[in-house]
Amino acid sequence: MAIEFSVPAPYDKRGWKLKIRDKERVEPPHVSLLHKTRCWRFGLREQEFLDGDPPHRDAPGKLFDDLLARTEEFVVEWDKLYPENPVYSGRDHDSK
Repeated sequence: MAIEFSVPAPYDKRGWKLKIRDKERVEPPHVSLLHKTRCWRFGLREQEFLDGDPPHRDAPGKLFDDLLARTEEFVVEWDKLYPENPVYSGRDHDSK
């Protein structure tokens, strides 16, 4: 089951969504920033966008700042949803 997170105003009223989608257990851990038919995947290990398309500059900077500030929240939720593909192994997390 997908998990949807709040998006800061005014983007919440402009169709922006932030989710951990279901059926992504083999994907690198990430949250999806969605706007209409476009999707940016933000890697929880890398703490940066995973794909070059759509261009990162098309996502509002305020939403990127929000993603960075809330990374730990997303890590906790990813690990609950996909315990077989945790964001960090015990050793990786200790080095962060």
